Amino acid sequence: MTSYATPQGGLPPQTALATTRAQFHESFAVIPRGVMRDIVTSALPGWSGARAWILARPLTGFAETFAQLIVKLAPGGGSESPEPDKTGQAVIFVTSGDLRLTIAGTAHDLAPGGYAYLPAGCQWRIANPGAAPATFHWIRKAYEPAPGLAAPEPFVTHEAEVPVAYMPDTGETWGTQRFVAADDLRHDMHVNIVTFAPGGSIPFPETHVMEHGLYVLEGKAVYLLNQTWVEVEAGDFMWLRAFCPQACYAGGPGRFRYLLYKDVNRHPKLTLR
Repeated sequence: MTSYATPQGGLPPQTALATTRAQFHESFAVIPRGVMRDIVTSALPGWSGARAWILARPLTGFAETFAQLIVKLAPGGGSESPEPDKTGQAVIFVTSGDLRLTIAGTAHDLAPGGYAYLPAGCQWRIANPGAAPATFHWIRKAYEPAPGLAAPEPFVTHEAEVPVAYMPDTGETWGTQRFVAADDLRHDMHVNIVTFAPGGSIPFPETHVMEHGLYVLEGKAVYLLNQTWVEVEAGDFMWLRAFCPQACYAGGPGRFRYLLYKDVNRHPKLTLR
């Protein structure tokens, strides 16, 4: 059965050491699962029964293109108007519990592994109809229209319905579940799941223009971030600035999987803003 990491909350005991794997640099950041505690959560205007770990947001010297939140909803919690920004598009990915997502009046029940794309201007609301808390990722980006391209439509699916596309010449040790076709230029962001079998690797330092947010759903690995090798495990989050070199080795004994955000399919801007 597939499992997905979620923040443990609470607080460490007073006897715990403060030493951590947390790192913040000009080109990358690592937020380990052990620092995602109750004390760092935020309440959200327009939401009830909700608290959020804000992992990334546009900020000088940090994320430039996206915001990523892990939202935990108590039973009965939710929002009738979740998105405060009219340019905001979103992906919802459920990691625990049950959610009811209503898009333009049509209700969809999402279990762990459930995925939804919500375009800018989409009318949606979300609730936890169950008896236990529900946790999900809410990844947001301001949509960039492009001449001659219609805006994408909303859709709801489950990761079990999306096959793994394996990278060539890897013996099926490295693959990606792509929820949107790479050549669908209506979309200016991708949120996919990347999977490595034990011992699988990215065998060269990828160095490219796309900014990344990576949340480790399962397993462990050693990840190259710029010139630093970092051990990461289920529940960790990594931010990678554009052009930050990256590679990894999956450590086993099970598979290594992460939820990956990247910005795509638009001409590079010729000014900083």
